[in-house]
This record gives sequence, C-alpha cells and structure tokens, in this order.
Amino acid sequence: MPRRILQGTVVSDKNEKTVVVNVERRFTDPVMKKTVRRSKKYHAHDESNSVKMGEMVRIRECPPISKKKRWEVIRDEA
Repeated sequence: MPRRILQGTVVSDKNEKTVVVNVERRFTDPVMKKTVRRSKKYHAHDESNSVKMGEMVRIRECPPISKKKRWEVIRDEA
C-alpha cells in the first residue's frame, strides 16, 4: 500500500526532532453544497531540526516513531 503524502504549514517546532504540521482539506458539503474547510494537526519527525515555524512542508506516512509520531518530513532534493 502506498504511503500517503500530505502538505501543510508548520505550527510548532518547539519539540526536539518533532514538528507539528497543520493540514487543511477542502471539500463540498453533500447537503448544503458549500465548500467546507477542515484542518488537522499531525506530529512529524524532523531528524535535523531544520524546519522552522510557518514553513510549508510535505509529510509522509511512516512506521510509528513514538506515541504520536507516525509521519516524517520529506526532504525535497532540488
């Protein structure tokens, strides 16, 4: 099964090797036909502590690293 990849904004980088990423999704409400925004926060592993608050990052599913961390920050080699 492929690993999911999500994109979001870093809202906290205070923990060691961990960032909190706020991922927002938009969808059309089936009854009201309005566009609805829902957001969720994910704890992601950042080995090098290089990601700072406010940055847009991509995160990928991974095996559990700790109680809350099941995601890792993807390094985009450009």
